[in-house]
Amino acid sequence: MVNPNTVLLITIIASFSTPFMLSAINVALPAMAGDLNLSAVSIGWVSLSFLLAAGMFLVPAGRAADIYGRKKAFTAGFFIFTLASLACALSRSAGQLIAFRVLQGIGSAMIFGTGVAILTSVFPAERRGKALGFVSASVYSGLSLGPFLGGFLVEHLSWRAIFYLNVPVGAAVLYLVFTKLDSEWKGAEGESFDAAGAVIYSFSMALLMFGLSTVPAASSFLMLAAGIAGFAFFLRFESRKAQPVFNSALLLNNRVFAYSNLTALLNYAASFAITFLLSLYLQYARGLSPQQAGLTLVWQPVFMVLLSPWAGRLSDRFDPGIISSAGMAITCLGVLFFAGINETTSFGVIIAGLSVLGAGLALFSSPNTNAVMGSVERKFYSVAAATLATMRLAGQTFSMALVMLLFSVFIGREKLGPENHAQLIKCFNLAVYAFAAMAFAGIFTSLKRRKEKA
Repeated sequence: MVNPNTVLLITIIASFSTPFMLSAINVALPAMAGDLNLSAVSIGWVSLSFLLAAGMFLVPAGRAADIYGRKKAFTAGFFIFTLASLACALSRSAGQLIAFRVLQGIGSAMIFGTGVAILTSVFPAERRGKALGFVSASVYSGLSLGPFLGGFLVEHLSWRAIFYLNVPVGAAVLYLVFTKLDSEWKGAEGESFDAAGAVIYSFSMALLMFGLSTVPAASSFLMLAAGIAGFAFFLRFESRKAQPVFNSALLLNNRVFAYSNLTALLNYAASFAITFLLSLYLQYARGLSPQQAGLTLVWQPVFMVLLSPWAGRLSDRFDPGIISSAGMAITCLGVLFFAGINETTSFGVIIAGLSVLGAGLALFSSPNTNAVMGSVERKFYSVAAATLATMRLAGQTFSMALVMLLFSVFIGREKLGPENHAQLIKCFNLAVYAFAAMAFAGIFTSLKRRKEKA
């Protein structure tokens, strides 16, 4: 029998890698732009390409993991993710980098569609929240070390060192999986994989996310309409399948599952691009070096690390919906700290805003995950984890898409630099008001699920 603490250790290490890379890359974007001659819009695609690929494959990968084995999917995903990290480090053009970021996204989908599911399979319900709290803390540890270590690597070595660093971490995870995990988890063993449904889902997600990213181009609205129509067809198609890639009843008949996922979507849409914008603001508008910017940005994930295990333990004892609703309210407050930001905004205000935002995200994340995983049967664990991860990535994509829309309207395809920092600040302020509105709406969607226990 597998030791649950061993599974927790592997999940913690695995959960560290992607957040570390994402936050480190935020600090490295100006260096990448200079080295690979990226425009303002192309800078956004370095992040967006990863999110797009992961969003397309998360739910199909989760369903495949429930049928064929969560350990198999997790292992294959980390192998792809590690090789893609090496390829990103060796990239010599914007096209190469973005293409390998797509491969990273596919590997990440296989990891995050299974890691939490395996953890939920081996931990009893009364200890699940605590374990998820430690996983959240590892995610936020990656976020906290990312800006600092990423800034150090960019300043003293190269932005490529960020990707190289993922290679030994990936090798360590694969070694632990092969030597310590001698079990397999198949919640839906013997069922068939709905390949047609998976294709419809992936293409619909691609159209929706790519459409968001290209607004206000005329073609973007056609893609958005096609994506929405595709999802409507997908849900109808799946409702007629005996063994669908996604069971629509989870959204239609499970109040906790539906509202918890909707709230996650709003939470990540409201918070993800704040760090991206702050990184650019601190370097272009305030003249900080990448390492100095990283040291400033570290406050948000530090509070996440400190509070996530405590929030997870609370969700084992009390209604996780109440705790995550409080976290959503604090997240909204943290976003509002950046309203009206300008060239003379106090660094004390920026640090306070990051700290409050970090506290809100910590109180939201692991309790919300606990609510989702506790609301479904064991056979749906991977699909549930993948759906929640999809909401996270869709929210992050929407967050970045909104920023890209603002960039395209107010900056265009000019390179970002100190000379157009006024336009950057204008984009930042408009984004903050939109993010605050989404976070405020999330408070109510979170409270809505309390009418049914997790």
